[in-house]
Amino acid sequence: MPGRRAIEVRQPQPGDAPKWRMSLLENTFAAFLHGAGAGADGAAARAVFGEGSLFSPFLFGKFFDPADAFPLWEFEPEVLLAALRRGAARTTVDWAETDCEYYLRADIPGGRKCDVEVSGDAMKVIDISGLWRAPPSDGRDWRAGKWWEHGFVRRVELPEDADWRRVEAYFDDGDGSLEIKVPKNGDAHQATA
Repeated sequence: MPGRRAIEVRQPQPGDAPKWRMSLLENTFAAFLHGAGAGADGAAARAVFGEGSLFSPFLFGKFFDPADAFPLWEFEPEVLLAALRRGAARTTVDWAETDCEYYLRADIPGGRKCDVEVSGDAMKVIDISGLWRAPPSDGRDWRAGKWWEHGFVRRVELPEDADWRRVEAYFDDGDGSLEIKVPKNGDAHQATA
């Protein structure tokens, strides 16, 4: 019986290859989806990057490269996702803040395996990424070039009071959803109590 399991939250290691160097532009994305066609790859690409997906460049109402860090917790989901929720589209993303933590939940299209990594300057970015089709056969790192041709990513800025050392991630194999919990720093929480 499928269940909820913890995912290791990684931190970059010295010598790791740079990732997400190639920006995804709106015209490049449109050409990519158009070129994906009607076959299995096209259906997989549309599922991963489709309207309402955490990995869609249009999730926030206008084009935004998912490889650029986004200050998610500075916005209320009702406001940022209002256009999706008014229309026929179904969003599979939600986030919230409590007194003790920040929370993000998202359906992962096709229940694909994903990785969670805390990275960036001062460890203030969460990278959520994975493959939607096989990596390049030549052995190069799919994240260093046209990453959207093989994988998906959403980079989310952590708030100032987030404790990046204690980030937790879980994947529910039953419903294919990812859950990330980011505790607030003890000092910041005690100051507000």
